[in-house]
Amino acid sequence: MQTIRTMDIPYQQDSAVLFAALRDLPDSIWLDSGKPRSLQGCFDIISASPDSLVETRGGQSKIIDGNGSRTTSEDPFLLAKQLLEPMLGIEQPADIPFVGGLLGYFGYDLGRYLIDIPDTAATVADLPDMRVGRYLWSLVINHQARRSQLFFHPLCPESLETDISLRLSNLEDSAKQKSEPFKLTTPFRPTLSKGRYRESLTQIKDYIASGDCYQTNFTQHLSAKYHGDVWQAYLALREATPAPYGAFWQWPDQAILSISPERFIKTDIENEQISVESKPIKGTILRGTSLEEDQENAIQLVNSTKDRAENLMIVDLLRNDLSKNCEPGSIRVPKLFNLETFPNVHHLVSTVTGILRSDRSVIDLLRDSFPGGSITGAPKKRAMEIIEQLEPVRRSVYCGSIGYISASNRMDTNIAIRTMVADGSTIHCWGGGGIVADSEADAEFEESMNKIRVLLTCLEEL
Repeated sequence: MQTIRTMDIPYQQDSAVLFAALRDLPDSIWLDSGKPRSLQGCFDIISASPDSLVETRGGQSKIIDGNGSRTTSEDPFLLAKQLLEPMLGIEQPADIPFVGGLLGYFGYDLGRYLIDIPDTAATVADLPDMRVGRYLWSLVINHQARRSQLFFHPLCPESLETDISLRLSNLEDSAKQKSEPFKLTTPFRPTLSKGRYRESLTQIKDYIASGDCYQTNFTQHLSAKYHGDVWQAYLALREATPAPYGAFWQWPDQAILSISPERFIKTDIENEQISVESKPIKGTILRGTSLEEDQENAIQLVNSTKDRAENLMIVDLLRNDLSKNCEPGSIRVPKLFNLETFPNVHHLVSTVTGILRSDRSVIDLLRDSFPGGSITGAPKKRAMEIIEQLEPVRRSVYCGSIGYISASNRMDTNIAIRTMVADGSTIHCWGGGGIVADSEADAEFEESMNKIRVLLTCLEEL
């Protein structure tokens, strides 16, 4: 059993201070729990300088490492599994989520590799469908315990370990680093008109009435031009609406800014078994402007027959997806239609759990559940076909999953909603929701905008 090298550093309430000391390193990434303002988050994870990367576009993947790069048509999830394998077999503290392993994203459009759907939507953000790095060290900030620790995998070079340690012991130097202020040069503009949105919802409801599907998640896309450092934009977004499954990852000319409230799949080690948890969100209502209105809105959401039915459909889909790799009879739903409150909205959140089969890996679990049912609809394949027909542009990273897979087989991934993508001088945003038989077009349009309006306004006011 290989041993992880560890080091404590002074705790910082705001992990942005720590990330600032490291973010000029190659492929620096921050999985952000939204602290100190998020109610649900606990752990932040920071790393940089992966020794290998896999970038997938369409049916081709590029593997980039110290020996250069090569291209392959192998299954991207298999490539991720192969990347992780040399790091397995380490002893990891029970309360630490990530001590090295894979960090990155699996974009919504990676689903095309798994599910045969038409290829008609236009590409507006030229990011890879999957981008995953192998990171040999981690900085884990436990906000509940108020403790920050560095973890270095045995494969991590001593030179990198020394550089990381020195940077974090000289935070004042990193605070002096300046970056160009972020500023939009155009307002956000929608790709889809409101009239076309209504027409699309009519078509979806026709499909539902004819028995093609039960629910389809339909999204709208907006974009704006900008200049400056998107790091400044991310800091503003997380201040405006902190979320427990956020992420920031920037590389040359591109970046991901995720303020996600939704968990896709988490795995943990319990009694020598791997436990599985998914927390789909279906059902949203705005926070009230007064305490009384806020409580009334929450009660309205909890009692909404439409939202509960929508949530239940996705719970059933996830029960089926997780069962492909979990022990027979282990799937449970310990929480159904649970109210969770965020700075701008209330959500209905359910919890689905299971126990992973001993002959399956966490990457098998992720692959066979991807993309998440809460952002496709049911049945999944037909819903994705309808999405491709009616949404004019691809979703890119949005509605995919961002997260970590640790060398100990612990995994946690989000559903990449409330997620912006920067590509060149353009920043993209999407908002959407599940459409069912009794959905009303204007109400659905407003709900989809309510979810992201705080993000758009935040950047427009910088």
